[in-house]
Amino acid sequence: MKHWLVKQEPEAYSFDDLIRDGRTDWTGVRNFQARNNLREMKTGDPVLFYHSVSEKRVVGLAAVSREEFPDPTDEKWIAVELKPVEKFETGVTLDRIKAEPELDNIALIKQSRLSVMPLTDAEFRKIIELSK
Repeated sequence: MKHWLVKQEPEAYSFDDLIRDGRTDWTGVRNFQARNNLREMKTGDPVLFYHSVSEKRVVGLAAVSREEFPDPTDEKWIAVELKPVEKFETGVTLDRIKAEPELDNIALIKQSRLSVMPLTDAEFRKIIELSK
């Protein structure tokens, strides 16, 4: 099992939207590295949901509910399906993440433009801990 983080502007599609919908196709990824990360996602993998731009914080936990399939918005690319697991009572801000020495090498900081990124087990656990 691998751990992931996906980024989305909450004005475009928020974690509350995911909760309302019950699941969603994660479409529109047009970066080769992010696409390769989508390709590695397996059913059941945990996914941290990050609200980018206006909020800059991890707001919830989702899971992969369907592995790679053609992106219906452009079939040259791929998508996965995500389902909500838990909304965090307190989001974990980017500033809080940057303040944690254990998270110095997290892709969220090192590759800030990447929209789908892997997390190590330790990075994932630390963010979950910070959300409590």
